[in-house]
Amino acid sequence: MRSDKNDSILRLWSMLIVMMPSLMVCDLVQAEPDNRVDYENDIVPIFDSYCFHCHGEDEQESNFRVDQRATMLSGGDYGLPAIVPGHADQSFLMDLITHQEAGLEMPPEEDKLPDEEIDLIRRWIDQGAVVPGQMDQPIGDPSTAGTHWAYQPLQTEFDHAAIDGFIDSRLSDAGLTRSQTAEPRHLIRRLSIVLTGLAATPEQTKQFVDAFYADPDGAYKSAIDHFLDSPHFGERWAQHWLDVIRWAETNGSESNLYRKNAWSYRDYVVDALNDDIPYDQFIREQIAGDTMNRGEATGFLVAGPHVPAATVGQEPSAIRQARADRMDEILQTVGASVMGMTVGCARCHNHKFDPLTITDYYAMSDVFQGIEFGSRYPELADDHPRKVAATQIRSQLEEKRDRLRDEGGWIEDWMGYTEVHFKSPPTNHIRIEFQQPAVRIDELEVFSSDDEINLLAANDRNQVTITANPETAQPRGELKNINDGNFGTQAWFARGNMKQNVLPWLEIKWDQPVSLSRIRLSKNREDFFGTDYLLGLDTKLNWQFIVRMQDTDGSWKSIASTKWMKSLAQKDSERAKTLNEIDGLAQRLIREGPQPSFVGRMVEPAESFVLSRGSPESPRNRVFASAPQFLDGQLEVEPNAQGAKRRLAFARWLTDPSNPLTSRVAANRIWHNLFGAGIVVTPSDFGRAGAAPTHPELLDFLARRLLDSDWSTRSLIREILLSQTFRQSSQPSDLGMQLDGSCSLLWRFPPRRVEAEVIRDSILQAAGTLDASIGGPSYRIHNVKKRYSQWQVTNNYAEPTWRRMLYQERMRRVDDRIFTAFDFPDCGQIRAKRPVSTTPLQALNLFNSEFVVTQSRQLADRVRERVGDDIAAQVDASFNRLLCRVPSRGEQQFGMQLVQQNGLEQLVRALINSNEFAFLP
Repeated sequence: MRSDKNDSILRLWSMLIVMMPSLMVCDLVQAEPDNRVDYENDIVPIFDSYCFHCHGEDEQESNFRVDQRATMLSGGDYGLPAIVPGHADQSFLMDLITHQEAGLEMPPEEDKLPDEEIDLIRRWIDQGAVVPGQMDQPIGDPSTAGTHWAYQPLQTEFDHAAIDGFIDSRLSDAGLTRSQTAEPRHLIRRLSIVLTGLAATPEQTKQFVDAFYADPDGAYKSAIDHFLDSPHFGERWAQHWLDVIRWAETNGSESNLYRKNAWSYRDYVVDALNDDIPYDQFIREQIAGDTMNRGEATGFLVAGPHVPAATVGQEPSAIRQARADRMDEILQTVGASVMGMTVGCARCHNHKFDPLTITDYYAMSDVFQGIEFGSRYPELADDHPRKVAATQIRSQLEEKRDRLRDEGGWIEDWMGYTEVHFKSPPTNHIRIEFQQPAVRIDELEVFSSDDEINLLAANDRNQVTITANPETAQPRGELKNINDGNFGTQAWFARGNMKQNVLPWLEIKWDQPVSLSRIRLSKNREDFFGTDYLLGLDTKLNWQFIVRMQDTDGSWKSIASTKWMKSLAQKDSERAKTLNEIDGLAQRLIREGPQPSFVGRMVEPAESFVLSRGSPESPRNRVFASAPQFLDGQLEVEPNAQGAKRRLAFARWLTDPSNPLTSRVAANRIWHNLFGAGIVVTPSDFGRAGAAPTHPELLDFLARRLLDSDWSTRSLIREILLSQTFRQSSQPSDLGMQLDGSCSLLWRFPPRRVEAEVIRDSILQAAGTLDASIGGPSYRIHNVKKRYSQWQVTNNYAEPTWRRMLYQERMRRVDDRIFTAFDFPDCGQIRAKRPVSTTPLQALNLFNSEFVVTQSRQLADRVRERVGDDIAAQVDASFNRLLCRVPSRGEQQFGMQLVQQNGLEQLVRALINSNEFAFLP
């Protein structure tokens, strides 16, 4: 865009020159006649000798040619302007011909341009890069770039008024017809699984079958509404969304640390789907939920993997590269899930298939510069249960503190940090003298007595200066880290000598007096905020220091001493009791109030630049927050707007009905989750490298229906389920298999194996052991580990794990030793569509794993308790519990023989292994 502006200015300048008297033209254009570079005589011979054969009329390597000024202004595949008229220092061409870009030296080393020719090109660019006859060439119109079907506006008129019309029309063209309606037992199982992720129970099946034969449509509609209203609907459809954004509760790096309370985002998704909040609101909240009192929703932005700071280390280039990688994870999440675009392909160069430029990529990254991977206290509405609980607990906490306030200071342990409370008259100069030789502080905060403002934070309220004992300074323990707002590895640390009485101290000076009430400090608060289940966490801290204030006469007066506070508590039993009550309330507040959750940390946005070849070490032109230009991506925010404003503007652009991608991608994903394949079978890639839609008009029809229902996903799901297309039998036909073996035209309902979660949860349900509680912390199946050790599965089958698999800790790079074999995703890569494999390990796990053995025993006990010792009745009851039908005569005979020889548990395990149990009919 900058080159467009420069070109326009140059053309305007040229027009002014033409209008001026000839003498003035000479004065302006040829002020230095000997220095003026002529394109035809000075530049063309250079290009002709070195460039035209690879980047000219006949051949354009990297889609770049130097004989066209417009192409040089826009750049080739790398997306960087080769020339920026008037600014050779910003022109990529200069880096190439001076061999500043490793691997892109032009011409190659043996043919490098002579210095005088390089100087000619530099001067030509600085003088405006004038090419006679090409000054009015358009650089490129973004509106013509997106000619691909996915980037066109939604259709408004359609040949059919309902889903079945579109399907029947395509089938007729192919010489096929729809299959007959599926039998009711299959319909109820199908509805139950696609809507709740649980197989229909025998009771539900019988009730539906009886009602179906009396009133097919009424029974079917009633069943749809029943499952849509089930709280398990949100659980089932949340799993689909979590797959797409590869959400997990560990970071996936070498340390693979646990992400503390990341489950709050999972619960947000479940609740949002159960509440049927409009899809556009769902997207806006996940991108800018901190502005809407839905702070936990921003866990969406940091759902992908990342490398934590401790693993990255202190090397500046490594830190910059890790930050660029984290930004790429955010863009991949947003692009794949909502836009249906492989945004990451434009990180190093223009997208090879789609009209997404490298400038678009980094302009989009500028939208999210205010987000960092990490934890924070999420913004919650006033009526949120945790916020209500916090208000009540804090009131009790202040009541306890009031008992101590006039009797000296006290210390509170908040696990990840320590607070030292004391009374102080107004002062503008304090000194913290440590009574220990080694001190490490990742963040120091000082609070006033009348509000919650940190007086050490950078703000306009107070100017603060901090100094430290120079004799105890340590390398890489810079003092600037002590109040930079960052927790964790970037800390201030100092080391003295007790024998020599050289100890660390800090002096803090404000430009005006302040009233102090407490000091908060920590060694590594990032651990407390961000991770858990880790050996060696700094949860117990033992600070020893004295706080002094400077009196008006310049002397230092003690106002707080941790040693004195501890001794005072030991001598006074009532004081000790009150302190214990405070600690108890603190623990309650940590558990029941707002919790630090891995939903993203807010930071001050850094400036964004196009990174040549994706390298943070090669920043090019500055860019500002916008969406892709070929989609009219102007966000109408000021260039240096706050991070929240950028994200909110982007979210509004993304969910504007005029944006053709968002509703199309959402409608297609809903279709995919119901039929097992989308109308576009690459649900997260609607670009030229993705698949074309099998029913393009139907896709736009569904997208329109989504918009017309005020973005109600549940309304669109219901409409699709009511179609005859969804109600079809899954039975094959010779003609159908011959003409459309993949069933892409939907002449039958495509049968498929159910997901790992459905198998596991349905086993628990059949055994009568399923804990159906909704939400809350995930159940653990892993150990507590050292920082760089690997997670080990320690218990994946006992009673604490008998919840839905959605609530099992979702760990990257960890095999749960049972259901990972059923293609449960690792969450390292975007998984818009799960693969379906068939391996011996699947059968072995369903026969011999401790989970299946335990649940088979539970189910067998349940059957025997209900029907007694009658083996025939036991066989019938087992078939009914697991398959919701009675066995055939042959099945019953075989089942009775198996029970007599090996016990009822063996029959149960065999039925769990059957295709009928594992497939959606």
